[in-house]
Amino acid sequence: MRGVLVRWAVLTASIAVAARLIDAVHVDGGFWGHVWVAAILGLVNAVVRPVLILLTLPITILTLGAFLLVVNALSLGLVDWLSSTLDIDGFSWTLLAALVISVVAWVLEAAIGRD
Repeated sequence: MRGVLVRWAVLTASIAVAARLIDAVHVDGGFWGHVWVAAILGLVNAVVRPVLILLTLPITILTLGAFLLVVNALSLGLVDWLSSTLDIDGFSWTLLAALVISVVAWVLEAAIGRD
């Protein structure tokens, strides 16, 4: 259970950093808005993202994994569509936000250490 909460906190912080750095990413509701978006993104990452990865496996192999950034952006775009709390101005901004969220989450998880 602790691992889930730590992952949720890391995702929340990553979304907050992306919203702070990218003017085209808007999260309403302050702290709890970020927590809500992180919860939805966590669910999308757990349920939808594995299916997307499986369906796009050939192109991911051809691009040596670079297409996973597009899969992450599609997942974030789905969260944007599902949530009224998150608003991203376009797909290019969604792609950049997915990159920022991925890098920040990776750095935070490396700093904290895996459970």
